[in-house]
Amino acid sequence: MKRITLLTAALTLVAGPAAAQSLPDFMKQVIAAWNTPTEPFKVIDNVYYVGTNGLASYLITTPQGHILIDTVMPESTAQIEASIAKLGFKVADIKYVINTHAHIDHTGGLAQIKQETGAQMVAGAKDVPLLEGGFYPGREEQTYLNFPPVKVDRAVKEGDTVALGGVTLTAHETPGHSPGCTSWTTSVKDGDATRSVIFFCSATVALNQLVGRPTYPGIADDYRKTYAWAKTVHPDVLLAPHPEMYDMAGKRAKIADGAPNPFVKPGEFNAYLDKLETQFNEGLAKQTAALQPAK
Repeated sequence: MKRITLLTAALTLVAGPAAAQSLPDFMKQVIAAWNTPTEPFKVIDNVYYVGTNGLASYLITTPQGHILIDTVMPESTAQIEASIAKLGFKVADIKYVINTHAHIDHTGGLAQIKQETGAQMVAGAKDVPLLEGGFYPGREEQTYLNFPPVKVDRAVKEGDTVALGGVTLTAHETPGHSPGCTSWTTSVKDGDATRSVIFFCSATVALNQLVGRPTYPGIADDYRKTYAWAKTVHPDVLLAPHPEMYDMAGKRAKIADGAPNPFVKPGEFNAYLDKLETQFNEGLAKQTAALQPAK
């Protein structure tokens, strides 16, 4: 079974300690990987990885304060804070907390960090009801997918920016994975070169229902819009909410003084999105076929 399938299945079954005791061993391993600590590190320029072994969170530092993109599962918020401190930065200096999409594995610590720092909470406009309600759309009855609600201070749409200390992040509407799924782009220095970076939201089908009783109205068309948009952008550096989406571990192992930064990989984003589009079309076909009456 592919890792992304394992991750999806694991998310479906995360129901707290009692339920976890009945999980198959391979599911326990996947969930444990989400929460397993890992050393924080510098990705490129002022962008740092401060997530867990299985879930990404990024700290962008500036002289005027910092920006945190995504958190992890609720129980692992302390790991993010410890990683920030280990890098020599202060959690209290976070001025903006940005969420790419409103799912439990990327929102778990938003409320806590906002409360502790007074940071502004920024997210895609169509994800605001989900973040402030703390639920997964279309699966409200599955309370194990719920997360601590967080008040959104600023709802963004296509082209909006967050600027701090010489850093500008630009929002891009990439819906489908969630209604307000938002990807962010910026530029960083890589020696004498300037590199474009995308913090991609996601475009996997995951738990979403595309037809019949869709997760939300227009979801299939939203995915198609995102895949079309992806063909128009060509970032040098791909970062995403799950580290395996861009082979974080493999690239990290290649970091060496004086060597080219392994995270600079033009074309990777476009190849990855082409693969996701194929998987989407296959998933749509399967879900559509499942609705057809048996002959």
